[in-house]
Amino acid sequence: MTSDTATHASQGRTAAEQPPPWQLRLRRFGYAARPQPDVRERLVPPFPEPGTRVWSLLGMRTEAAQRLARWSGWTGPLLVTLFAGLVRFWHLGSPKAVIFDETYYAKDAWALWKYGYEAKWPDDINDKVIRGWSDVPDAPGYVVHPPVGKWVIGLGEWLFGLNPVGWRFMVALLGTLSVLMLCRIGRRLFRSTFLGCLAGALMAVDGLHFVMSRTSLLDSVLMFFVLAAFGCVLIDRDRSRARLAAALPVGEDGTARPDDAVGDGLRLGLRPWRIAAGVFLGLACATKWNGAVFLAAFGLMIILWDAAARRTAGARRPFVSALRRDVPWAFLSTVPVAVAVYLASWTGWFANSGTYSETNGWQHSGYYRHWAENDGGYATDGFLSGVLNPLRSLWKYEQEVWHFNTTLSSPHTYQSNPWSWLVQARPVSYFYESPKPGEDGCPVDAADKCAREVLALGTPLLWWAACFALAYLLYRWALRRDWRAGAVLCGVAAGYLPWFLWQERTIFVFYAVVFLPFLCLALAMMIGAILGPPGSSERRRVAGAVGAGTLVLLIAWNFIYFWPIYTGHAIPIEAWRNRMWFDSWI
Repeated sequence: MTSDTATHASQGRTAAEQPPPWQLRLRRFGYAARPQPDVRERLVPPFPEPGTRVWSLLGMRTEAAQRLARWSGWTGPLLVTLFAGLVRFWHLGSPKAVIFDETYYAKDAWALWKYGYEAKWPDDINDKVIRGWSDVPDAPGYVVHPPVGKWVIGLGEWLFGLNPVGWRFMVALLGTLSVLMLCRIGRRLFRSTFLGCLAGALMAVDGLHFVMSRTSLLDSVLMFFVLAAFGCVLIDRDRSRARLAAALPVGEDGTARPDDAVGDGLRLGLRPWRIAAGVFLGLACATKWNGAVFLAAFGLMIILWDAAARRTAGARRPFVSALRRDVPWAFLSTVPVAVAVYLASWTGWFANSGTYSETNGWQHSGYYRHWAENDGGYATDGFLSGVLNPLRSLWKYEQEVWHFNTTLSSPHTYQSNPWSWLVQARPVSYFYESPKPGEDGCPVDAADKCAREVLALGTPLLWWAACFALAYLLYRWALRRDWRAGAVLCGVAAGYLPWFLWQERTIFVFYAVVFLPFLCLALAMMIGAILGPPGSSERRRVAGAVGAGTLVLLIAWNFIYFWPIYTGHAIPIEAWRNRMWFDSWI
């Protein structure tokens, strides 16, 4: 090709096909850019064909090996989930006690399923509940979190009764299912079944996730809904980009080429996975209010994804095109849906209007349910009163809750600053007893008393390694423009950074369980880099496998070592002291 012909060929290219100016300048020095894949593969990278080498080495026939390889996308995650479920449901009712904040959510959940609103329980009721008490007072109770998480906990109580197994069952189930979701999400994100299963396995052996999955607190429920929403937007990303890829024109060589008419003008139609993400984000907000941060963060992320997809497809003005074609529908698919789900979660509170008497006023209804009629001073009359008055009462209730949540500063023994969360400097003790030899599982031949503790402590080596993984992902995102790193960092930032605005508030390290799945994805991505990129030499692969395998085995060993203080198993006091690596853990 002559220089004149090359010039005309270059002028005939679309803007998306032109190499960047820096590449053109470096060509005079002999620089050759890496060959770019087909635009369709850039939009939706294919899943690599699973290998059969391992199964063949085990002596399986070719057909059976191919079948097992095809099933690995599900069999691998299911095996990891089976392990996670076995350890989480093992002796789920132990300790047989109301531990830490179960004193609020277990009883509130029981009242919700009985009356539709939370009740005010006597202060000394916990011991009676353990002995079988299940009568619910009908006086409304003041609560500071929306009801969905407690409805979820109450489903287990409806199945098994008001007892430790009942109020922990659904949290353990969601904790187990979150491992399955993370395996599948990691597989889709990294296009690797191995890395997806690795991310799920890391979360399965994390102590914080393990303890939170066996305790009826709201944060594990919130984590489940957030992770489900992330999975939905990830699927939506692949589906929408596949539609763009299918609409691109194909050249004589069979490869697709960018086209500005497709990139700028193609309508992507109904996107049900985005609506599903709105539903899950609404459930997250209706569990704890910090779910709203994920709604905003994921909303911004999907807008950037849409613009990037249109740019790859050939759009001349990708952000303008995304603003015109995608953003309005993205908003309608998430924000109004989430708001509707949030309001629907208060159905029990709305429906129980109670009874009114001149002597006692409104009775048998939720807290603040009739604030507009009693104390608001501006109740609406007429046919809209049944709608506007409850909404005004709920708004007042939410204002009071906001004030409580933003001003809570009562000192607590186990509160911690978010700066210390990633290194697990101050875990939370949910339960502690000191049984004597021969009591509550303490060995008869123990030289001294024993310790039984349930400590909400993340597996230390996992969290410390995740700090390095976050640094690696920052590099990948900022300098290599790796969208996968950006997606994982978005999840970490949404769950972690807002707490720095409330450093004077009483907060705890177990809030970090919400962004723990994204830490596991970050660590899996770093381990994938340690293993080496495709095409690496055999020596590089062996060195990477040794390093990555050592790290994973150490994390698993760390989980096993701390197992007794995750489960409340009685161990000699000296063995307990050996596990208190830092004074701040006591």
